[in-house]
Amino acid sequence: MDMTSKVSKARILTHPITCSTKLGFDLSASHRRHLLHIFFRPAFITVSLTQSPCKNWIRRFVAMDSSGTDSAKELHVGLDPTIEEEYATQSKLLKEFINIPSIDKAWIFNSDSGPQAMFALSQANLLANKRKKFMLSGHISKESNQSVNFHWAPFPIEMTGASAFVPSPSGLKLLVIRNPENESPTKFEIWNSSQLEKEFHIPQKVHGSVYVDGWFEGISWNSDETCVAYVAEEPSLPKPTFDHLGYYKKGNSLDKDIGSWKGQGDWEEEWGEAYAGKRQPALFAINVDSGEVKPIKGIPRSISVGQVVWSPKNNGSAQYLVFAGWLGDKRKFGIKYCYNRPCAVYAIKFKSDETKDDADEFPIQNLTKSISSGFSPRFSKDGKFLLFLSAKSAVDSGAHWATETLHRIDWPSDGKLPESTSIVDVTQVVNCPDDGCFPGLYVTGLLSDPWLSDGHSFMLSTYWRSCRVILSVNLQSSEVSLVSPSDSDYSWSVLALDGDNIVAVSSSPVSVPEIKYGKKVLDSAGKPSWKWSNIQSPIRCSEKVMSGLSSLQFKILKVPISDVSEGLAEGAKKPIEAIYVSSSMSKENGKCNPLIAVLHGGPHSVSPCSFSKGLAYLSSIGYSLLIINYRGSLGFGEDALQSLPGKVGSQDVKDCLSAIDHAIEMGLADPSRITVLGGSHGGFLTTHLIGQAPDKFVAAAARNPVCNIASMVGISDIPDWCFFEAYGDQTHYTESPTPEDLSRFHKMSPIAHISKVKTPTLFLLGTQDLRVPISNGFQYVRALKEKGVEVKVLVFPNDNHPLDRPQTDYESFLNIAVWFNKYCKL
Repeated sequence: MDMTSKVSKARILTHPITCSTKLGFDLSASHRRHLLHIFFRPAFITVSLTQSPCKNWIRRFVAMDSSGTDSAKELHVGLDPTIEEEYATQSKLLKEFINIPSIDKAWIFNSDSGPQAMFALSQANLLANKRKKFMLSGHISKESNQSVNFHWAPFPIEMTGASAFVPSPSGLKLLVIRNPENESPTKFEIWNSSQLEKEFHIPQKVHGSVYVDGWFEGISWNSDETCVAYVAEEPSLPKPTFDHLGYYKKGNSLDKDIGSWKGQGDWEEEWGEAYAGKRQPALFAINVDSGEVKPIKGIPRSISVGQVVWSPKNNGSAQYLVFAGWLGDKRKFGIKYCYNRPCAVYAIKFKSDETKDDADEFPIQNLTKSISSGFSPRFSKDGKFLLFLSAKSAVDSGAHWATETLHRIDWPSDGKLPESTSIVDVTQVVNCPDDGCFPGLYVTGLLSDPWLSDGHSFMLSTYWRSCRVILSVNLQSSEVSLVSPSDSDYSWSVLALDGDNIVAVSSSPVSVPEIKYGKKVLDSAGKPSWKWSNIQSPIRCSEKVMSGLSSLQFKILKVPISDVSEGLAEGAKKPIEAIYVSSSMSKENGKCNPLIAVLHGGPHSVSPCSFSKGLAYLSSIGYSLLIINYRGSLGFGEDALQSLPGKVGSQDVKDCLSAIDHAIEMGLADPSRITVLGGSHGGFLTTHLIGQAPDKFVAAAARNPVCNIASMVGISDIPDWCFFEAYGDQTHYTESPTPEDLSRFHKMSPIAHISKVKTPTLFLLGTQDLRVPISNGFQYVRALKEKGVEVKVLVFPNDNHPLDRPQTDYESFLNIAVWFNKYCKL
């Protein structure tokens, strides 16, 4: 920088600097502290030398290099060296945890050489800010001594650019779908065991990207493997075209004349968070021999389709496509994580011959008219039953997730569906489960083929208090049996079935996911059970990770609740649970390690005893964790879940404080070094706790927190959540809240307690968040800064509510660790 030149413009970055009195002035203590809060990327300051009254000392300061001599250098402002060193050290360890692959899906196929396993895995790619997808295959050998071995292929195969890969029922073909990132076609590839057989490019005028998420995803091979049904974005709706003079061009001309342009077209409602920019989901089928794609006609556009499966193919009978459908003719509320959106199971006759348009002859049929929710349809192996899940408790009550139920429909053998179907209940809602007994179903999805060989028993994974377990459900007797070990506090998920044997994955807060093989055995009475054995894991962890995890242990604490009142249902009076994670050497000099209270979102969700890379990293650097499942969480029965709506900010806060105090009383926590971490509703609780218990926490971190329901209700994709959780029912909902509504929302929000907050707080906010828009967090941040509370804010411009993109996840936990270390003196 030429210090003699005149600078006419200046830009001063918002990061304050620390200056000594040698420069002729002193910054306030709060300004000095801000330097430590700068994120570890370097920043530069540009200053005006013509307008500043301190231009002389600025000239001297800017022109001074590290030796104290003048030089023409621009001032580089970095981190405090100690903090910078900590970022460098922590980033190396966190990278080791982030690198651990995840086991996503598995399939088992029979071959001439015996059963073959195929696993889909994924791994964070920080540089690309995406997840690498790859496949690993293995041969299953069953030894004479009843042991089972998996002989893995030497290397996995990366599925570069693959959005989805779906094996055919026989395992002889593999469908790979590659969605476009622009206006290019969607690619369908059909592979056999040795080569690429077919490749089809589906242009945008036919349909857009194939849906591969959990809600609308539906990719299903038919039984003879000649056709695949799937859900994709419908073609773009026509938009008005204007010529170079601005005149409207009739007929929606597609000519790319110089100077013409496309107008904006009509606005259409979307399904909220994670679906921004996605077009209406519609149903298609592709012939895997010819590549011919046909849209399935006869489905009203008001129905968003998903989860398609083929009905059984019987001689002489028609074949149907059966799918879930959500109505969006009025308002499309956010659907991600929200099971309370009315839906139904539909069937429509599939015609391979399109010689005439006879959609009216074979209209769409609603198979579940008598129930408010139906999804995840599955046919039994013999084709006699159609099974489906229902979230009617959520739909009817208004809770975004609640206890689910299973139902069946008898499928006609002649393929002729009656006008109305009879629905048989397989499981019921459990309001107040006895200790150790089935608490009801809380399922995130079903296997594509969940059936045992008897044809009427199937496997699923569900939450059971603070664990995830595997259950067997008998479709005829409605008997529910625990399949995963009853004495295990680990979380278990079924991946695939090998006949009547089970391939599962198991993990805990202190152990990475491991593959387990459950072999079916019969007792003397002929009742089945499963003997579990360990399988050599394809997941390799670094020595640093294994060393960090080796000293950790966990246990589930029963925490008595503090407000047992006569008005509570019986199931809401029972103790809550908290998962305590600590080092076996958790006490130094008689003091416990600092504690992080971890609070899940929802509120109707749950933190299971499973492996979390970010939390395991925090445990490994010296923190104890208290992962709290307050009343309102899944897995504890409907009474406890429904006790929270109308009491958020009160009952859930008391439960969290009770759990923390319980840990202190048991000697598991040092009351002088307690922090709190949560996202979404967990962030709501985090900011509530630092306001309602301002002396309890030395630091806090909130990820996309709900801070002010009153300001959120008009801009969130789930405004109905605001009313339901504030009032406890859905009768109060309106698109135009009254002053009384807004007053209630404010009183139940963390911002109502802002005057008492003094805890240094880190905020992690996603700009693309439609669930809790970023303005909600900013309002709270600015209010804290106004009263002088230490605040650090990280904003992720391309992230939405979960903040789960690889770089974002990595930077979030790195900053959480450094932030907590600073205040816990770790």
